[in-house]
Amino acid sequence: MKNAAVGFRVHSGWAAMVAVALKKGEPVVLCRERPHLVKIFNYSYRQPYHTAKSIPLEEGRAFISKMKEEARGLARTALREMQGRLREAGYDLSRCAVLLASGRELPKLEEILAAHPLMHTADGELFREALVHAGGKCGLEVLWVRELELLSSAAKAFGRREEALLRRVTEAGRGMGPPWSQDEKFATLAAWLALASGSMDGSKPSKNRRAEKD
Repeated sequence: MKNAAVGFRVHSGWAAMVAVALKKGEPVVLCRERPHLVKIFNYSYRQPYHTAKSIPLEEGRAFISKMKEEARGLARTALREMQGRLREAGYDLSRCAVLLASGRELPKLEEILAAHPLMHTADGELFREALVHAGGKCGLEVLWVRELELLSSAAKAFGRREEALLRRVTEAGRGMGPPWSQDEKFATLAAWLALASGSMDGSKPSKNRRAEKD
């Protein structure tokens, strides 16, 4: 079977998900989706830390825990379904790459809820963690790269200019039809980088990485 990787770019409650294989060292897009990571796709569930801010602390803590488990389950389902479809087409989905924001460790829940920017960061981290967790449960090698470093890391790995890489991932999705936005392009580049490199210095997430401290 041919090797494939999937890349993710996360938003509140959903993610751009693109599966990629290589042909003569160039990326070929196999499929793309935008799976939801919440069952109820509205503000309250898509931004769980914002919702937790408006209810008593312990209720908020329980709500966030519930949303973490829900996101993990939906992420596992999306990955397993994609694995199955690709297997039928002759591809082994063996790696996934998740784009990170700052990657900084977040403080305790009380401190997160006291600072609006931290709530936005924590919401994103909750859904990224769900994808990392799902990748591990699905038997994938899980890699991550900070989004701000994606283009420079890929340019260094492939020996190409950043502008050329952006043109390449744009062309790779031309036959897919809309949407083929920056979300899909970055997810494609992340998957390409993971698939081509196998391992990246500093790319493997810590098993203890969490959105908040206990």
